[in-house]
Amino acid sequence: DDGTSTTGTKNTFAEEGEGEEEIEPSRAVLFPWFAEALGIIIFFLTTRYVLVLPYTAIMFILGMSMGCGAVRLGLEDQLTQSLTQWSDINYEVLLLIFLPGLVFNDAFGLDAHLFGLAIWQCLVYAFPMVLAGTCLTALVGYYIFPFGWSFNLAMTFGSILSATDPVAVSALLEEVGAPPRLKIHISGESLLNDGSAMVFYTIFSSLFLFEMGIPGVGESIDVAAGFALFFRMSLGGAAIGLAFALALIGILSRLNRRLTSAESVVQVCATVTIAYLTYYTADSVCGTSGVIATLTCGVLTQTFGGAMINDSEMMSAFWELVEQLLNTLLFALGGLVFGGVIANYGERTGYWTGTDWGYLILLWVLLLAIRYLLVFSFYPLI
Repeated sequence: DDGTSTTGTKNTFAEEGEGEEEIEPSRAVLFPWFAEALGIIIFFLTTRYVLVLPYTAIMFILGMSMGCGAVRLGLEDQLTQSLTQWSDINYEVLLLIFLPGLVFNDAFGLDAHLFGLAIWQCLVYAFPMVLAGTCLTALVGYYIFPFGWSFNLAMTFGSILSATDPVAVSALLEEVGAPPRLKIHISGESLLNDGSAMVFYTIFSSLFLFEMGIPGVGESIDVAAGFALFFRMSLGGAAIGLAFALALIGILSRLNRRLTSAESVVQVCATVTIAYLTYYTADSVCGTSGVIATLTCGVLTQTFGGAMINDSEMMSAFWELVEQLLNTLLFALGGLVFGGVIANYGERTGYWTGTDWGYLILLWVLLLAIRYLLVFSFYPLI
């Protein structure tokens, strides 16, 4: 099973040696809405009583607790079965579910004028700084961690951690009334470096898989081929995003009638449809960057098609709803998977040991130091 099917899902929370456990496919519906219910409670608490804790971090911790509980308690209830199904989700399906909506929402909500003014600074953040961060983080994994990683695996590790996630930071900036230019720098960097980090990950993970010597897995990429792949994925993704943006703008213009609310509803449906089709076409069909394609589509649609939207409040409210639902589920799911890993301490060789907590804290400190070094090193350019 490649993880895309929920029928006959293997329980990865179970100990080794146990057989496969058949789980009803309908159980998969429970976890996401259980997570959303927890999210409603956590949002109420964090906005009224526990203001210092970020919402997404708490959702991650709750997900981690559920993952640990599913392993250690050994229950057979419907929630545990649903947790098992979601913990085994295929990573490509995971990206196809979450990234299009989150990326398009952020891109569509950008101030096009300010983004145009800050585009060069954001590009410096997103490409040279991400590559430098990838290399420095790779050196940590290669020379400091005692895992015996190859350099390509270390670079894959670095590319995963090189992109920043500004969800909590953006919320804080809104609360304190930060200047719009600062907010656009952070939001623009986040959008662009997600795309560049995915490109770097694709390159270095292909190299790592190739060096494992498994026939048909990975690809040997030299420097010239690496640059060619980078430009193909980034520029190709931008071209696909441009094509879908033109299509979406055409649809919005045809629906630019305020006679009935149905026109406004269909406009919203069109943005969702095009967002997911853009990502899928770029990533799964054309082999380019789905993130950059969706980002390009969102920014261009906002710039040239924003005035064609019949009901801006409806559009904005819908995408805020999408962001809330996806972020809540994503962080809970991330915690669920991590909780399943750390709870297997002592049960599975090579999973998690007590010393890994020390390395995790050390990594966190070093990542902060790397970020500090990169920002001030590139300060003349940004």
